[in-house]
Amino acid sequence: MYDISIFGRYTYLVTEIVWGTVAAVLLGRANALRKAAVTIVALYPIAYAWDRYTLSVGVFDIKLRTGIDVAGIPLEEHVFMAVVPGLVIGIHETIFGDDPDRATAPR
Repeated sequence: MYDISIFGRYTYLVTEIVWGTVAAVLLGRANALRKAAVTIVALYPIAYAWDRYTLSVGVFDIKLRTGIDVAGIPLEEHVFMAVVPGLVIGIHETIFGDDPDRATAPR
């Protein structure tokens, strides 16, 4: 396994940029950018509240981050809240897309 901590305080952000790029490519190929954007906007308030709470009570601590906080949580967490659903939707739409027949198992 590679040690990506060489990026220091930018480690978390770099990994998000890499996976965010994968998500963007999948969403673009599946023509699902708008679908993902609507879903991300709908999920964002829930993810923000959840993240802010879990950070405040010490559920986790992010060591390799930029140190920039926006609205009480690390910048990287805001990006994470877009990358994860974007990647999930990108994978789903790449597999199933608009073809309902691809969603069913062979009989």
